[in-house]
Amino acid sequence: MARSSGPILKRCRSLDIDPTYLGYSKKSKKVNKNSRRKVSEYGLQLREKQKTKFVYGVLEKQFRNYFEMASRKKGITGHELLRILESRLDNVVYRLGFASTRPQARQLVTHGNFAVNGKKVDIASYLVKPGDVVSVLENKKNNPVIKAAVEKGSVVPEWLEFDAKKLSAKVLRPVNREEIDVPVEEHLIVELYNK
Repeated sequence: MARSSGPILKRCRSLDIDPTYLGYSKKSKKVNKNSRRKVSEYGLQLREKQKTKFVYGVLEKQFRNYFEMASRKKGITGHELLRILESRLDNVVYRLGFASTRPQARQLVTHGNFAVNGKKVDIASYLVKPGDVVSVLENKKNNPVIKAAVEKGSVVPEWLEFDAKKLSAKVLRPVNREEIDVPVEEHLIVELYNK
């Protein structure tokens, strides 16, 4: 399982992202030295792609596959790309508040803590569809990490219906672009791939 394991605050600083989008409350006191440098059009497009990949924890090959999947769908390619990334199981687990960060959500999924429609799923990139029910497995409901995250509480988006007693949620509909709070200009990613 390949993943990015570098220093998170340093990467956030270089990509000009607030760490809270990743679920981290820390702030970096250092200043990005390259922030005053003029960035080319290609540089802006590349930064948006790198930012999106970093926030969702996706590597290049998989991100390219998601882009091709989005370009085959009807609708705006950039919106469809973000919709696909939001429907990943690890992201849904994070959005439901079962984990405090996206990397933690990914780890919880790969360790087999969740089921989709009653079947155990341990693939973080599994794409959920409207009507799917994501739940914590019965024997994992006492997991201290999940318990602590649920007690901490989080705002569950409107496209998910959360049942705190059963520790499960139903995907009501596909996510709308307005509901995605990640600060990404997806049209720049589309321009980069369409060169």
